[in-house]
Amino acid sequence: MTTLGFAPSELDTHAGVSPLEPVPEYFSWGRYPRAAHSSIYKVYWTDQVAQVLGNCGPAACLPYGLGRSYGDSCLNAGRSLIDCSRLDRMLGFDRQTGRIWCEAGVPLADILSVAVPSGWFLPVTPGTKFVTVGGAIANDVHGKNHHCAGTFGLHVARLVLCRSDRGTIECSPTENSDLFRATIGGLGLTGVILAAEIQLKSIAGDQIETDAIPFQSIAAFQALAEESDKTFEYTVAWIDCFGKQPRGIFLRGNHARGFHDARKTRSGPRIPFPAPDFLLNRHSLKLFNSAYYHWKSRRSGTARVALDGFFYPLDTIRRWNLLYGSRGFLQYQLVIPETACAALGEILARVTREGQGSFLAVLKRFGPLRSPGMMSFPRPGLTLALDLPMRGERTLGLLTALDEIVIENGGAVYPAKDARMSARMFGASFPSWGDFRTFVDPALSSSFWRRVSES
Repeated sequence: MTTLGFAPSELDTHAGVSPLEPVPEYFSWGRYPRAAHSSIYKVYWTDQVAQVLGNCGPAACLPYGLGRSYGDSCLNAGRSLIDCSRLDRMLGFDRQTGRIWCEAGVPLADILSVAVPSGWFLPVTPGTKFVTVGGAIANDVHGKNHHCAGTFGLHVARLVLCRSDRGTIECSPTENSDLFRATIGGLGLTGVILAAEIQLKSIAGDQIETDAIPFQSIAAFQALAEESDKTFEYTVAWIDCFGKQPRGIFLRGNHARGFHDARKTRSGPRIPFPAPDFLLNRHSLKLFNSAYYHWKSRRSGTARVALDGFFYPLDTIRRWNLLYGSRGFLQYQLVIPETACAALGEILARVTREGQGSFLAVLKRFGPLRSPGMMSFPRPGLTLALDLPMRGERTLGLLTALDEIVIENGGAVYPAKDARMSARMFGASFPSWGDFRTFVDPALSSSFWRRVSES
């Protein structure tokens, strides 16, 4: 693998290219599949991106942020990556209006560090703050408040895109709007996002007042979600994959008033190496699920928790993905219409029969707010996310069987968390993908895109 870096000249033209020492392999967060890349272009200034794209051949490159996509949408096997993680400068923050302007490699954690003390928070956030702004846009991430805030893309005021065929372009809902729509949820394929302006949300404090409520069925979850969505900004549930019937813990919360803790959250343990595969088996997974359900049930009720504790509990465990072993894991996230909720029971039962349950099975309800993104995943219905240790063909076969249930019930699978879906599954999930492909930059591609568009 060749690594190419850029060193700014004294005139700051940033045009030089110089070879560097080889860098470690670039992974996705699930660590499956593995991908060997021919070259890594590390860019440090936005004006270097055009040079890289100009040097790339057709379908040769892919922008890469912090690698928090789970499957292969951030990988480009046999071809090149553009490492954009050093495009991480804050360009402006209006503390009166909550508008923040930054380069695309800025992690959400950096935005929070300046926004929260000023009374602002991310309008939508995924379950980790170690995602770049560019990645949040490219995957049109969603959070626990989709029913009232929609996706991240709804809060992007404008963005700057660099394309191999058109140079630098500013896009917004009113300027180059078609390209703007294609870029939100566009998996980094419509060009390299250089910078973006995001509208933050005002908050009255740095804690969440939350309720934890045990439930014993999908119907009970739906009733809780229907009731809670009216008065709670954030709702989510954890599901026990090994229960005799679907049971779990429903969490709901609102921002509490008052700023109580300006200290940084302490880092937790760091996983030093992949866990032995034999630790993750049917019995250990079942034991964990049962223990977690009963522990959370005993601690049910109302409490106040810090923002990090509510939104990013796993971020305190550094490299937690290694807990799934040397072969990595697959996250499978689906959405189905709420009228097809019986399919969720069928899916969970199938997972249980196969003995491939998940530590982290998350159930949420998507609301009616429509994303501006042409390829955005969220749509009204119920969404279930499962983390499954990779067990070779056994795991892949299970997920193919789950695909069929999803297709039969008019659902979709999330590309940002996928490592193996077929072109048929992709087409069923995104019927308008043919229109999207006209916006794909001719210099860009990914392992995911080739798998689902060239089959």
